[in-house]
Amino acid sequence: MKTLFSFQEKVLPQPSILVIFGGTGDLACRKLYPALYNLHRLGQLPSEIAVVGIGRREESQEEFRHLVEKCVLNHSRKTAEPLEIEFLKLFSYQSLDLTEQPSFEKLRLYLDQLDRDSQRQRIFYMAVPPEVFSPTVKNLHGAGMSNNSRVVLEKPFGWDVLSAQALQADLTSVFAEEAIFRIDHYLGKEMLQNIMMIRLANSVFEPLWNGKYVDHIQIQVNESVGIGHRGRYYERAGALRDMVQNHLMQLLAFTAMEPPLGLGADALRDEKVRVIKALRPLTAETILTQVIRGQYGPGTIDGSAVKGYRQEEWVNPTSNMETFVAMKAYIDNDRWRDVPFYLRTGKRLPQRFAQVVVQFKPNETISGFPAFQELEPNVLIIKIQPEEGVAFQFNVKEAGADLTINPATMFFCQNCDYPENSPEAYERLLHDVLVGDAALFTRWDEVEATWEYVQPILDLWKKERKEIPSYAAGTWGPVESQKLLRREGKVWWICREDSLRCFDDH
Repeated sequence: MKTLFSFQEKVLPQPSILVIFGGTGDLACRKLYPALYNLHRLGQLPSEIAVVGIGRREESQEEFRHLVEKCVLNHSRKTAEPLEIEFLKLFSYQSLDLTEQPSFEKLRLYLDQLDRDSQRQRIFYMAVPPEVFSPTVKNLHGAGMSNNSRVVLEKPFGWDVLSAQALQADLTSVFAEEAIFRIDHYLGKEMLQNIMMIRLANSVFEPLWNGKYVDHIQIQVNESVGIGHRGRYYERAGALRDMVQNHLMQLLAFTAMEPPLGLGADALRDEKVRVIKALRPLTAETILTQVIRGQYGPGTIDGSAVKGYRQEEWVNPTSNMETFVAMKAYIDNDRWRDVPFYLRTGKRLPQRFAQVVVQFKPNETISGFPAFQELEPNVLIIKIQPEEGVAFQFNVKEAGADLTINPATMFFCQNCDYPENSPEAYERLLHDVLVGDAALFTRWDEVEATWEYVQPILDLWKKERKEIPSYAAGTWGPVESQKLLRREGKVWWICREDSLRCFDDH
């Protein structure tokens, strides 16, 4: 078996100190500590690594290590109870107020003590609310800890173009661009990375990957859950900021990009930026006709009644914030000109899944034969979550004397039989941070370009006074999102978890 493509030649992680701000928080518990455990189990952590959790509350080292162990046992894809002592010994804890400079002087002394026998690279992970990114970075610089270090930031990177630019100015006053790792966890998902492999490594797809043969492309990231306890955040963000500006734009860029000129991080990201910058600008008229928003109301999910968005904790009972976005986009370049890209994301939908669907044009050469008048289209479905796999729909003759043609589906699933063997996105991304591979992290010009694309939508929605359309929880969003496709003779494709077949949503 040949390795056909690698974002980077295999590099061993350098000796490191990983400092996690927000070390007692939900993200660290659910994602970061389980990812570190699995990297440790696979022998992919540096031979010398220390992990320092930072939080506001006072905790002993034993209490913190017990928290790490509990997080891993509850959330890791694989565990062995009890956890290995040598893994837990990697962790230590420091109490810190992120707004106070003297606290950072104390942290510097502690890190210097940890590093007294070697010069380990220092990585500062911001698992904290975005409003404290800037003060934390400035305090790191003030305490002399920013040199030869890396900083890792979770989304959102700003709330609009201006706030993103202001945050970038704060960061680059302290860190060089190549030392800033902006995480979008979708980029760590196996099948997102596989989009390019499926296309480039198979001669049956790459020659057809253009507007001559592709009718349209759908990109969907759908969730059955509501906002949970994230009401404060969601009231400021909404689905456009929370999902479209980052996750869906990344899926679009990976799907539509040109083959990169090389295997390095910048070659890959250069092509993604070209896609985003080639998106046809949105006008007020196109936003009104091609961008649909909605908000979930009370309904039923999996047979259980659930409340609407306005009844959720920390949500304004008259809120006009969107929990659903569907839109049509065009990429004005030679490969994709006039090919529609349909994007959809929403909360409290009937089914959780993320997928990219490439629907091919019909074969015009046989259109004169009656038997071929109403064929199902050829459809390539790249399933990103929860299943990781590929389905391809094609047409075959049904057995018998009659010329009856029915669709059939070939299906490959990477994680159906052994889901625990599929690495979590954060495992790949944390490993890449440790080795310094930025290929799967968003560069500033990419972030700025995505904000510039969605900014007209934000501006128009802010001016609008009309009531946001509502959809019942457990349905596929406002009826307008179905009309967005049906008026052009198309449908949204849904791949159900209990079937290899895919269906439209009507």
